[in-house]
Order: sequence, then structure tokens, then C-alpha cells
Amino acid sequence: MATGAGLLAALFVPGQATAEPDRPAIPPAAVLGLALDGKSFTLRDAFAILDGRPIHARLAPDVADVLDRTRAGALAALDSQRVYGWNQALGPLKDRPLSLEEAEQFQRNVLRSHAAGVGEPLPDDVVRLALVIKANQLARGKVGVRPAVPQRLLDLVNAGVVPRMPGIGSLGTGDLQPQAAAGLAALGGEAPVRYRGMEGPASAMLPRAGLPRDFTFQAGEALPIVSGSTVLAATLMHAVHRATALADQAEGAFALFMEATRAERGSLDARTHRERHIPEENAVAARLRAMVAGSGWMTEEGRRRLDPANYEPRIQDAVSVRAAPHILAGLRQVLADARQALVREANSSTSNPLIFRREKGRGYEFVMGGNWDGSVMGHLADSLNAELADVGVLSEGLSGRLLSPRWSYGLPANLAGGTVGLNSGMVQVQTVAAALVPEMQVRATPAGTLSRPVKDGQEDHNTMAMASVRHLHETLDRLEIVLAVQYLMAAQGIDLIAAKMAGLPLGPVTRTLHAELRRYVPPLADDRYLTPDLEQVIRLVRERRLVPVVPRPAPAAATPRPRDADARLKTPATPRPRDAALRAAATPRPRDGDARLRAAAARRPAGTAH
Repeated sequence: MATGAGLLAALFVPGQATAEPDRPAIPPAAVLGLALDGKSFTLRDAFAILDGRPIHARLAPDVADVLDRTRAGALAALDSQRVYGWNQALGPLKDRPLSLEEAEQFQRNVLRSHAAGVGEPLPDDVVRLALVIKANQLARGKVGVRPAVPQRLLDLVNAGVVPRMPGIGSLGTGDLQPQAAAGLAALGGEAPVRYRGMEGPASAMLPRAGLPRDFTFQAGEALPIVSGSTVLAATLMHAVHRATALADQAEGAFALFMEATRAERGSLDARTHRERHIPEENAVAARLRAMVAGSGWMTEEGRRRLDPANYEPRIQDAVSVRAAPHILAGLRQVLADARQALVREANSSTSNPLIFRREKGRGYEFVMGGNWDGSVMGHLADSLNAELADVGVLSEGLSGRLLSPRWSYGLPANLAGGTVGLNSGMVQVQTVAAALVPEMQVRATPAGTLSRPVKDGQEDHNTMAMASVRHLHETLDRLEIVLAVQYLMAAQGIDLIAAKMAGLPLGPVTRTLHAELRRYVPPLADDRYLTPDLEQVIRLVRERRLVPVVPRPAPAAATPRPRDADARLKTPATPRPRDAALRAAATPRPRDGDARLRAAAARRPAGTAH
């Protein structure tokens, strides 16, 4: 939607005709082929799986030989070692020996006894990702399983069979309960799976998917299925994927707020942010500068327009406005740390025990340790949760400023579209955000500090990381709504003063964001039923329709190379385009996003790019 009179005309659209987001016909996504070798899995692969992209995964060609050699070495080592989960029992019963004759029954019993989780099942795409990560970790050849074990997990994924993993039970000290449910499903037992919209026991559903019903875990092969924090990693990857999209949209919502309040640009000055030496802060400020570049609203002329007779230059905006790049950078920094940790996690051996070639002498030996521990991921989830809650506090506070003529520098009270007083405007829309922020703050209490000893003191420190990640997703659910409130209210603020701003353009990205929102929700004139409006914007946020598309800077022209030494001395050095470099350093989006994002990209104006 254009600025000026066009915006004002749109304000008085009668009724409440909100459109559903269009869903154009999208060709099926290409199958993502994965060859797992235990060291090359990427977040790009993970995000493609989380976006529902069909995949076909297999072990890399040389993996089977590695696993076979390790398996043979493990079985030989049992002649001289007592090994947890192989020829000894588990947990508090670790000192009970097992005979070779009991090995097969023990594997099935391990899975049955550990599959005790409850609660809502994890999302199908998270389960698919967890199975792929587990297979990739097993492919490293440090746990002594046959190649058939990771391949069985991949067969489930490739056939579209999804084990039902309960969401409650794991203490983040290995994902025992959810992974045991997957292991039972792989056996072809009684554990439920989903296949093509149907759910039933694996014994009935696997043949429907064209898979052999039965599979047998041999000595030592059940424990690596349940050991490790694989489900935790997959669930945290899902949270990072969601949080990245919301971080993008938090920046877009803030840019719209700046336009609506005709904010000072000084807080985005590159010189200020370079002095803080925080790369993420520099990148956030650079993206915000690009979003509002060329805005006539964020100028002295724009600020004067609402009340020329009484205008006094604004010295500086409130702390929340000036510090927003720093607050948003905190979220970006933790996201970067989480990405690094998750890539490392997906390509590591996280079971117990592990088996290695002897450093001295021949053969292999088992080493028992604690590689299943999820402390690092759990504390990262707690940190990410705190950052998201802080962004929610920022967003809710900015929305509140828009309601006040004094705090918004002249916007109509309550953002009322008609006669103020007769119309109450959007005051209760903002209350929705205010109601959710305390819930986010409560969930941001770090569960990682609340360890509980269990199992007769054998497991006396537990990370509680699954609780951290569960709270993290609940915070993300709420932040989607809080940001939708800010988007809806900032767009309303822009529309209410559009007539007075006639002839002054919005920034290129803020104009596009405003237009996208107004495709589905008309401006508010006289009061109307507002729940559908807010629900529509929430849907846009959840579907990533309000992710700002920031143009990349044009590449600088190459400086001609002087031909001789004297010419080099005479040619002044070309200054480094620091702002351009910062904009180019903006966090890239995964290339294998869902089909909706690809379709949205195809509709963007020419000349724009991620």
C-alpha cells in the first residue's frame, strides 16, 4: 500500500473483511538426500527436515566397514572387560552381571522399561530429525552397533513412519523415555507409530509402510538407542529455527514502530555501534538502517508534520528505542552460540560406554563416561529463553507507548481510528501482550539450576534440559502473539497519521511490511470485533510472512590496479565500506526453508534479496 492519501483511504474501509493468507499452488519440494558419516550433518539439513521437506537418508559408503570392525572389536573386548549395558545391567543395577544367553532379552527389556514417558507427543518433524541425528551419531563407529541399527532408524524415516515420542519424562541426562519409545517401534513391537495420518502399534503399521515388521537388537545395541541427548538436540534445533524467524520479525516490528513514532535515527548510527565491538549489534543496527533508509517520516520534517505550531526538536528517544539494537543483539548472540553447539552435538558420540582402539597394544577397549549429558544445551536453552523473554518485554513496552499521545509523540489516544472516546481503539489489543509477558518471564526461570538426584543416587545430577526446552517452546508460542500485537498496532499508528505525512515516503522495507499486513487486515476506523484481526496477524507471524527482506548492498566497483610502484604511492587507499560489510554479514536464512517461504520470495519486488 502506498503512503499518503492511499494509506488514509485504506483507513476507512468499511466492515471487517480480513482475507485469509493466500496459498498458491506450490510444486513438491525436492527430496533431500543425506549420506550420513557422523561428521558432516549441518543445520541446513536439520532445518530442511523441520520444515517438512521429504528426505532420503542412508549411511555413507564407508560407514558399514567402520561399524563392522568396531563391532567385532567390542565383542572381543567383552572377554576381558565388565561393561555397563553389555554384560552388566543398568542404573542402580549396574553391578549385576548378564550372561550371553540373556543379551537379546535384555535389549528388549531395556526398551520396555525405559519407555515410560507421558504427555503430548513431540512434533513429527522433530521426531524425524531426532532419528536422523541418532543414526548420524551411531555412524561415527564409537558405540559398537551393527550397520543395520542406524539403517533401521533411517528406514523408518524414509518410509514416512514416525514413532510416537512422549514429550515428558527425560531429565536431559540422556533422552531415555522418548528414545526408548522409538527403539520399541524399530523392534516392530507394541509402541505406537504414525503413518500417512493413521496411528497404531508398530507391529501393524510397519508392514503397511513396506518395512519388515520385526527387528532384533543384539548385545549392547539397545543402550546406544536410549543413551545420549539426541531428542534434546532435535527439540532445541526446532526452537532455534523458530527463534531465528521471530528474531527477524522482532526487527521488522521495531522498524515499523520507529516509522509510526518518527523516531530519531541517531540510535542506529554505525559509529556508535562499532564502538561497542559486538558483531551481532552491528549487524542488527545495519539491518534496521536498511529497513528505514530514505524514510521521510523519521526526519525533522516528518516529526514536525503532526503539530507544526508547537514543534520542538526531539533530543533523543526513550531508552527502549535507543537500546533496541543492543537488546535484539543479545538474542542473536545466543542463537549463534546455540547453532555452533548443535552442529557439534549432531556430529558427536553421545552414548555411554564408548569403544576405542587401544592406545597401547592391540584390539579395542570400552570407556565409560558421561557423554550423554545435556548440560551445555540445557543452559543454552535457558539463556535463549531469557533473551526471548526480554525481547517480549521490549515488544510489549513499545506497543504500550503507541497508545499514549505523549509517549508516541502525537498519535491518537489508544490508536482509535474514529472519534476518540466514542471509540476505544486498540487498548485491549495491547493488553493481550501485557497478559502474556509475565507468563514468558515465569518460564524463563532457568530449569538447569534445579537438578534432582534419582535412581538410588546413581544419577545424582540431572540437567533438566528437556524442561528448559519445553519452556522455551512455550515462550516462543507467546512471543509470536506479542510480536503480532506490535505489528498490528504499529501499522495502525502509521495509517492514522498518513494524511499529515503526505508526500513523505516510508522506508523500503517498512513499506513492504506494512503493505503485506494490510493485504489481510484493514486499518481500524470505528471500533470493531478485533479478535479476528489479531488472530490473522498471529497467523502471518507464525507462517513467517512478516519476515523483513533486507536488500543486500550493491558490490563496490573494483579499484583499478596501478601498474607501477609510483602509481601505487599516488593512488589513495579505497575506504572500506563498513556499513555494506555489516549488512552483508546479516544472519543468512536456511536455503532449504519450507515451500511457503520459497513462494513468498518469488512474489517479492525485483531487486530485493535475503
